Amino acid sequence: MTFSTRARASALTLLAALTLAGCGPDTDPGSAAGPSVTASAPSSQGTPSGPPSSPQASDPAPSSPADPSTSADADPEPEHANPVVRRIPDEQWAEIVATGSWRPGCPVGRAGLRRVEVNHHTFAGGVRRGVLVVNKDVAPSIARIFTHLYDQGFPIRRMRPVEAYDGDSNASLRADNTAAFNCRRPDQINAPVLKSPHANGRAIDINPRENPWKDLRCDCWSPGPRHKARRPGPGMILDGGMVFRTFRAEGWIWQNIDVPDYMHFDTGYPSRPFRGPKG
Repeated sequence: MTFSTRARASALTLLAALTLAGCGPDTDPGSAAGPSVTASAPSSQGTPSGPPSSPQASDPAPSSPADPSTSADADPEPEHANPVVRRIPDEQWAEIVATGSWRPGCPVGRAGLRRVEVNHHTFAGGVRRGVLVVNKDVAPSIARIFTHLYDQGFPIRRMRPVEAYDGDSNASLRADNTAAFNCRRPDQINAPVLKSPHANGRAIDINPRENPWKDLRCDCWSPGPRHKARRPGPGMILDGGMVFRTFRAEGWIWQNIDVPDYMHFDTGYPSRPFRGPKG
């Protein structure tokens, strides 16, 4: 996504102000620098017998961070999912702020977020590198889950942060984009911001076109009704299916809402610190 000069200047001005106020780059002592480490792949047979080993966070931002709107198009090494967890790079944070995906008053800021980069299969049979922004307490879980989905050959249309869609949740859904963190604009909020799993970075919407949700505000299916009926198909999430079991083994909840929301997983409402699977 390309910013106008005014938008970029505004973002950098706000970023500087937030840094002076203590909301700038993450400096928490629990995120020491270290090399990128790839997660070991879980079993590709049936229900996961237990959570695979976690990747270690590679906390330093890349020296030349890629634009998150194009990073998913980079040629990956396709043999494995190769998940990497990083801090949010400066350029990406400036875009998050400029597009309104984060604003003062949101429940989690830059220090509490992580960028998860992971390979995924496409519907055309190829492999692409995707990017998710999530709360740092769920980042290892997300890396394990998407490693398993990769090993199972589950296809994902595209995986880009919502700032690639100008922070517009509806535009991301229409693009069949898999995304996580979004402290949504006031006109797109559908839960109190401090309680919202998406605003806290502990929710993810997967293949929205194949897994739509029922929006009672318009009594319509979003982003469309084509796949409202639940039946096996590429990229679809079914009750008791592989994707459902993989998230559930990690302590996530499917459709944690009173209406059909087939794309959505979260770790609970209201959103609280994630402790991992219970028992």
